[in-house]
Amino acid sequence: MHEQVSPAAALHGVVSVPGDKSISHRYAMLGAIAQGDSRIYNYSSGADCQSTLACLAGLGILHEFVEQDGRSVLIIHGKGSNGLQPPAAMLDAGNSGSTIRMLSGILARQPFTTRITGDDSLVKRPMRRIMTPLTSMGAQIEASNGQFPPLMIHGSHLRGIDYTLPVPSAQVKSCTLLAGLGAAGETIVREPVTTRDHTEIALRELGADIAIEPRLVRLKGGGQLAGKDLIVPGDISAAAFFIVAALIAPESDLIITNVGLNPTRTALLDILRGMGAAIKLLHIEQINGELIGNLEIKTSAMRGGVVEGPATASVIDEIPILAVLGAVSKEGLIVRNAAELRVKETDRIETIAAGLRRMGIRLETTQDGLEIPGSQKFRAAEIDSCGDHRIAMAFSIAALAADGPCTIRNAEVASVSFPEFYRTLREIAR
Repeated sequence: MHEQVSPAAALHGVVSVPGDKSISHRYAMLGAIAQGDSRIYNYSSGADCQSTLACLAGLGILHEFVEQDGRSVLIIHGKGSNGLQPPAAMLDAGNSGSTIRMLSGILARQPFTTRITGDDSLVKRPMRRIMTPLTSMGAQIEASNGQFPPLMIHGSHLRGIDYTLPVPSAQVKSCTLLAGLGAAGETIVREPVTTRDHTEIALRELGADIAIEPRLVRLKGGGQLAGKDLIVPGDISAAAFFIVAALIAPESDLIITNVGLNPTRTALLDILRGMGAAIKLLHIEQINGELIGNLEIKTSAMRGGVVEGPATASVIDEIPILAVLGAVSKEGLIVRNAAELRVKETDRIETIAAGLRRMGIRLETTQDGLEIPGSQKFRAAEIDSCGDHRIAMAFSIAALAADGPCTIRNAEVASVSFPEFYRTLREIAR
C-alpha cells in the first residue's frame, strides 16, 4: 500500500495514541505466568503486540477481547509460573524483537524445548545479547549461525546470576529478569545507564520480590505472580510523531491524551524542550506504577542540538523522527552513540539518510550516528519505508513540511505499532 501525504498548514485537535508497545508486551507475558486472570485496558493495537499474544496462545495461554464501556479490554487467563504447555509448532514472533527477546527469558526456564522465529527482518537481527545471560543461567540455546533466529531454546532449571549489561538494553534486562523469576536464588542485573523500567514496575505490581535501585535490580526467584487489572498508557514513542508534526507545522495546537510519562521514557520531552519546544504536561496521575498525562504541543522555533551518550539510549526509537526535526531546525541535529540503530528493523542510520537525501536534505552518516545541518527544506519525493514502521511514519511527518505531496511506499508497515496512524494524521492536518 502506498500513502500520499500532502503539506499541512497546521495541526489542530485532540488525539489519542495506541497503548504503549513496551508495556503491552510485558503485561501480556507476565499475565500469562501469573495465577488468575489479568484484565488489560488499552492493550496496543500494533501487530507486534498481537505477535506476543499469538506466541502465548501457542504456549497454551487463552486470551479474549471483550467490550467494556465502549472500550476493548484484553483478558489473559494466566496459568501460573508452571502453567505453560509445550508448543505444537514453532512460535512466530513476526517483526517483533521485543517478543522474541523477552519471551526467551520465560521459555528458558520451562521443562520443554521451544522453537521460535520471526519474519524476514527479524531473522536477521542478532540474539547473542540475550543468549549470553541465559546460557550463564543454565539454558541451552541453538541459533542460526550462532546468533540469529530461529532459536531452539532447551528449557532447564536456571540459577540466578549477577549480570552487568555490556550495552544499555531494556529488552536484555527484561529477558534476564523474566528468566530470573523462575531461577533458583537471586538474579541481579546491573546496567551502565538507566533504561526503561517497565518490567521492574510490572513485576512489582504483580507481586514479585524485587528491589529496584538506580541502575541495579535485584529479583528473588521462585515467587508467584497474581493476575490483576492493568491499564496501558498511550505510547510516547507513537506520540513522538505527532509531537514533532505539531512543532514544525505552522499555527499548530495539538493535545495528545493519556500518554505514558515514565521518567525513563521522557528524555524525548527533555530533549525537545531543550531545543525550544513549547510542550505542556497536563493532568498527570499514576496508575499501576506508571505515570500518565496529557500533552499540549504548539508550533515552536526549534534550535536543534546534539543527542549523545545516555540520552541516545533513552530515545533510540525516536531517532528517525528527531532526524526529521533536525533538518528543519535552526542549527541542525547531531546524533552520536547510536550504533544500536544499525540492528533495528532496518539499518536505521542508512534508511534515515536515504530518505532524507531523497527529500533534498544534506547530511553525513557516521558508524554510530548522523550529522544533519539545519535550516533545510523538504522536497517532495517518493520514500520507501523499507519495511520499517518508524521510517514510514517519520517520513510521513516530513511530508507535512515538504514543497508538495509525497508518496510513502509500503506505508502499511505503520500497523506494526500504530494501525490508526494515517487516519489520525488525516483528521488533524489542515
